[in-house]
Amino acid sequence: VKGPSVEKCGQMRFITAEAKASAGRLEGKLREKTLTLDTLNPQVKAVEYAVRGPIVIKAGEIERYLEEGGTKPFSEVIKANIGDAHAMGQKPITFLRQVVALCTFPELMDSPSFPEDAKRRARRILQGCGGHSLGSYSASPGVECIRKDIAAYIEQRDEGVPSDWENVYLTTGASDGIMTILRLLVSGKDSSRTGVMIPIPQYPLYSAAISEMDAVQVNYYLDEDNCWALDINELHRSYQAAKQHCQPRVICIINPGNPTGQVQSKKCIEEVLHFAYEENLFVMSDEVYQDNVYAPDCQFHSFKKVLYEMGPEYFNSVELVSFHSTSKGYTGECGFRGGYMEVINMDPEVKAQMVKLLSVRLCPPLAGQAAMDVIVNPPQPEEHTFKQFHQEKSSVLGALAEKAKLTEKILNAVPGIKCNPVQGAMYAFPRIFIPPKAVEEAKALGMQPDMLYCLRLLEETGICVVPGSGFGQKDGTYHFRMTILPSIEKLKVLLGKVRDFHIGFLKEYSGLE
Repeated sequence: VKGPSVEKCGQMRFITAEAKASAGRLEGKLREKTLTLDTLNPQVKAVEYAVRGPIVIKAGEIERYLEEGGTKPFSEVIKANIGDAHAMGQKPITFLRQVVALCTFPELMDSPSFPEDAKRRARRILQGCGGHSLGSYSASPGVECIRKDIAAYIEQRDEGVPSDWENVYLTTGASDGIMTILRLLVSGKDSSRTGVMIPIPQYPLYSAAISEMDAVQVNYYLDEDNCWALDINELHRSYQAAKQHCQPRVICIINPGNPTGQVQSKKCIEEVLHFAYEENLFVMSDEVYQDNVYAPDCQFHSFKKVLYEMGPEYFNSVELVSFHSTSKGYTGECGFRGGYMEVINMDPEVKAQMVKLLSVRLCPPLAGQAAMDVIVNPPQPEEHTFKQFHQEKSSVLGALAEKAKLTEKILNAVPGIKCNPVQGAMYAFPRIFIPPKAVEEAKALGMQPDMLYCLRLLEETGICVVPGSGFGQKDGTYHFRMTILPSIEKLKVLLGKVRDFHIGFLKEYSGLE
């Protein structure tokens, strides 16, 4: 059916569908696209993000196939590729959801179903919001009372080390803060380009951001044989090698580690900070897993506290930004996209430029800011809600500690798999033996050997994990990263399937019995 047309300015104007057809008839071909792979920003093409990469896309395809009645040797896909606690069945912390619900719908303040402790916090947060509504913008660094609560939390966590609330900035998850700081640091061309020192294995946000900003990735390798400890000699090696072709200006540390699950010792942190002081490096400390420490002989030490204890010469000069998030810990509230960064010793003029950069994005989501406030200002022992809150928090962290131990134990009993203790965070990063025949097959297919392994694992068992090559690893070694977030029952099933698959894989490619 021919669409209507009107005469306008002496030209025929058509509705969209007819305009397309008309243009084609008039010119013999459709207009070429402005944005193509050839004209796309090359830095965007260089970005890779394994956590949501090809394996996950394939897992989605298999899920849809099963939903449409297709048959596989398994009934469901278990996604152990990403640290998404609620997607894995973790229940929300009641108190956090109560406060955010009250902030979102203040009419609930009249409901007797909500405790007075939650109402008190919600009223305080709303008083800090424009129009007493989460629907308003906040100041770009975040709601003032929430920034003050975060500073008080940091002081308490670090046993009295002072924290100035004006150094605290709310962010859209920790990722947003990390990207902001890297944007400030990256500059220069050729041999003066900014080098960013990152741990290998690393969380792919870092390599992706470095690619996008056209900075230089400077790898320092964690010591797998020493439970993924950070070796100061390796930092010196990495730094000196990088100086030949770039200007290393920043060192990133993830503690507790992702994907490696290690918890750095206080001595190790002191060595890193001394190294940063000597080499004039900016320190970025990713501490989003600070509540996730399971090994009894391990303890979380914040970089800021250790820096303070090293004395004023260090504490007043080393530039340090630390990051935290609502997404991990015991709350696992990934979808709120809440987080903060504390900025220490930044040049005041640079800080003004950072605030300008934050202002361009207006402000982080207010609901995420409210969720972050509950994490830093939880129920206290004297409050009515403390008992339930403490019970829920202990239950989540206790289960994670049990699952960390179970994962290590089961994987280490499998021939050809070696898994370091999962001291903290939410992941295991086991080393897997891949027979030479399988390595050759992977190369013939144009993929990494651990990608072949993970694809086969997915297609034969429905288990989705991420190949170690997506995080970085020493040449000739192969790994995969899996979360320990599934329920105990589901985790046992997952680990049992991994064991059976691995033994079958070895038999197939090595002829082992």
